Amino acid sequence: MSEVASLAPAALLEALIFASPQPVLVKDLAVAAGLPVEAAEAVLADLERRLAQGGLRLQRSRDRLQLVTAPEAAPAVEALLGLDVTLRLTQAAMETLAIVAYAQPVTRPQVESIRGVSSDSTLRTLLTAGLIEETGRAESLGRPILYATTFEFLQQFGLERPDDLPPLKRQEDAEVKPSV
Repeated sequence: MSEVASLAPAALLEALIFASPQPVLVKDLAVAAGLPVEAAEAVLADLERRLAQGGLRLQRSRDRLQLVTAPEAAPAVEALLGLDVTLRLTQAAMETLAIVAYAQPVTRPQVESIRGVSSDSTLRTLLTAGLIEETGRAESLGRPILYATTFEFLQQFGLERPDDLPPLKRQEDAEVKPSV
């Protein structure tokens, strides 16, 4: 029996994710571990729950995974590594990023329809910052580029997956009612 075969599937998948220098596809993990994709997903769900108890997290973005430190550990990690991570975004960039995050995948015309202004330069800024990426093309007329958030976005905002975004407030809830 080989050493790999003697590892529990969760330990093996954890080691593979840790060893990967970039986010890794679930199907590639399954192949490397000799597991069906469905079995790998079940093991990953258990691994994710176990890691949530400690200082590491399993971060997901679509079908890719990576091992990251817990957001609560960020100040200590930054101090240890001598990092001064400061990301400053304009109001326009934050608005655009929020639209992409909540509507992803989304096209530039969809972003502009929501914002009411041109968003070309803002999207370029977010692409350059690595907070969004091109994920394909829409099947609509002109086949516009689709944008979605990246692992960098998740890391910057302390999220494990895009589904962890806080819920949007409804317009009626956001309106201030005058007091009489």
